[in-house]
Amino acid sequence: MNAPAGPAASPDDGARAWEGAALRLLDDPYVFAAAGPRLHPDWAEDVLAVLRREGGDPRGWRALDWDRDGEERAATGPSFPFLPGLTAAALHAGLHPLDGAAAVDLLASFTQEWTFETAPLYGRTPEALEAVRADARTLLRRFDGPGAEAGDAAGGEAGAEAGDEVATYWTTSPLARTTTTPDFLKDRLAGGGARFTDYAEELGLIVVAPSPVDEVGVFWSFNAL
Repeated sequence: MNAPAGPAASPDDGARAWEGAALRLLDDPYVFAAAGPRLHPDWAEDVLAVLRREGGDPRGWRALDWDRDGEERAATGPSFPFLPGLTAAALHAGLHPLDGAAAVDLLASFTQEWTFETAPLYGRTPEALEAVRADARTLLRRFDGPGAEAGDAAGGEAGAEAGDEVATYWTTSPLARTTTTPDFLKDRLAGGGARFTDYAEELGLIVVAPSPVDEVGVFWSFNAL
């Protein structure tokens, strides 16, 4: 006799898990974190819509957006701190593919402060390191497709097309120019890739979810000091 099924998870459970992980991991440093719907054949156009704050989260879940009511945005436009006039071609040119496990570690690394972090994540206890990784997995899990279990640790394969049944991951980090599995936890945060803002340092992670999820996630860390 099979055991009775437990109660099904509600949408509120997902929203609470997302918000809790986002606040624990990303609320202290200057990080932008938001999701948007897939509405265009080219997912880069959907990412640009998120950067321009068009439409909002398709599930109504919380975004982290320090500049929502800032004077700079009022003066320069809704895309601030991202450069106005960004194109899909510029996004594609400045991004490198990641595998799922590397995407988890990159997002976990966003919990560090650019300048004043005294213990890079390699210097933390195994328990503390697993806690930030767990929150990163929670945030990325919303973008898993039906093929996630066949992918790697975060549910995706590097460079796979969005039509596949796994999420795909992309970063601005130059560490990913020659490998889809760079070590993002060894040192402090480092930018140096394509510039999508006017800040001295920036580091971005983009997630493209397959059907039937059909969402994009945008996570960006800024050194605004």
